[in-house]
Amino acid sequence: MKITMSYDDSTINWMELCDLYKIAPLGIKILDDLKLSFSNSRFKCFIFDSGNLVGVGRALADGKDCSYICDIAVHPEYQGIGLGKKIVQNLIEQSHGHKKIILYANSGKEGFYYKLGFKIMKTAMAIFQNEDDAIKQGIISEIPPK
Repeated sequence: MKITMSYDDSTINWMELCDLYKIAPLGIKILDDLKLSFSNSRFKCFIFDSGNLVGVGRALADGKDCSYICDIAVHPEYQGIGLGKKIVQNLIEQSHGHKKIILYANSGKEGFYYKLGFKIMKTAMAIFQNEDDAIKQGIISEIPPK
């Protein structure tokens, strides 16, 4: 294993990145959407093994108030060896100085992120493009606040 890390997306094989999200499994990501999302992200982290993309994450950040860490993915053959932790810690370090660092976790992964310093938010709310799907997945609730 020859693990390397990069913060630059200029040499990324975007199809390889699409495939990584699919097999991670974090769903189908559209190539052009990934290019736009990553180009608009202030912080990025890519992990390679002998030149093959095996882990990724990014953060949207405004430089002072808020950094939002998202799209963390690790190839299934590399999960459980600390690469996800390295990605998140790296993005936290890059986000240093922001008043808050927010992370949206997939259901069941909250414990992993809690160990890295994240706390559960009581007031988070969201609007999803596909609201029905988000409700079916249990990501959001239709129950109005009191």
